[in-house]
Amino acid sequence: MALHQSLVSSVDGLLAAARKAEPHTIVVQGHLADVPGFRLAPGQVLEGESSQAAITFATNQDGLQLSTDNTVRRLRLEAAPERRAIYNDTGMGSLGVIRLADLVTVGQVQILAHDKVRSGHVEVAGLDVAAADTRAQGDRPQGFGVYVIQGAFTLWNMQADPQVVITADLIGLSAGRASAPVIGSGIFVSGPGFGQGGLSVRRLETGPVYSDGRIAPGTPDVITGGVFTVHGAYVDSVRNLGPVTTYGVNDMVLDNWGQVDRWEAQEKLTSFGPSGIGFVNFGGLSELNVQAPIETFGQGARGFNLYAGTLGRAVFDRITTHADGAVGVQVSQPMGSLHVHRGIETFGATGDSLVKGVVVSLSAIALSIKPGGSVAEVVIAGGVVTHGKGIAPVELQGEIGSLQISGGVRATTH
Repeated sequence: MALHQSLVSSVDGLLAAARKAEPHTIVVQGHLADVPGFRLAPGQVLEGESSQAAITFATNQDGLQLSTDNTVRRLRLEAAPERRAIYNDTGMGSLGVIRLADLVTVGQVQILAHDKVRSGHVEVAGLDVAAADTRAQGDRPQGFGVYVIQGAFTLWNMQADPQVVITADLIGLSAGRASAPVIGSGIFVSGPGFGQGGLSVRRLETGPVYSDGRIAPGTPDVITGGVFTVHGAYVDSVRNLGPVTTYGVNDMVLDNWGQVDRWEAQEKLTSFGPSGIGFVNFGGLSELNVQAPIETFGQGARGFNLYAGTLGRAVFDRITTHADGAVGVQVSQPMGSLHVHRGIETFGATGDSLVKGVVVSLSAIALSIKPGGSVAEVVIAGGVVTHGKGIAPVELQGEIGSLQISGGVRATTH
């Protein structure tokens, strides 16, 4: 059944339409500026009449508050970057079904199952957070000695009750620009903790993501991620269809604390900051397929880490690091197979790096299997090469079932 439509072309008209309690569709014509933050009643739809439709919110205010069973589509919503462009009323019992489609925002999009919210489903099909700064959001998940800053897009089930499960299907998410990354994490999905509650995501698909946590150098206990599946997130499929790039201290590119069945990255993964990691796994991951290069440039910025959790099969295109302490591949847990198609190469020597909230000294070894780490099968084409003075290409303190390297194993210094 089609909802009654209210065409609005003024701020007063928009606010009057939103105050109507009954479900209806509010259609925004043109660009409305200096709009006070407002709330959609249960069942209301907010959409733009054309691709030019936009709402700019008044300064120092959060923007659009959702309640239950709301749809927002075909709009540009602009708040200040450090405010929320879209967020939800946590006094409601349920999200119902929240649908976001074909949106561009300035400001965070934050959906929380918190306070009274104990159920709901979230669908995103096209959301570009052009700018956001989430550093002021004080709620941060904690694990492994660190806190995680929220994302430009944040979906977080904070209810520790295991009977509270939020479901989601999230495609077409992007954040930031190469010349202007979002501040904080990029795309962030989380449950309440390890083994607590749940966020069940069928698909998490991202386009380009550019993020910079702006974490102060020397901070050991705060991190971000370009795309971060945090504890309590259960995801069938993660697909990174665009490049993911991070710029600052402790900014992971891709990070998994949750439970992911399949994770696929089709475009380049790049980290420019100290102690950033191309892909780091602390959770459960069945299959990882990185089809484009991982490249890091900061001190202690490793290419791939398996620190905790489980990993079945990992396939990489190429891994390159450029600084001291920047290990190529480091495995500290048992895993299945590790395949690299075009080699592992490091250009650094020994230096400091952040490991589980502690700064330690690491050498930029290309392939490092630590005590307790094991790989059933390693197949590397394209060689394993180090360039730092006195840095070995391979460190084997754990176990490898079978090892096949073509293209040479070399330590070169210039």
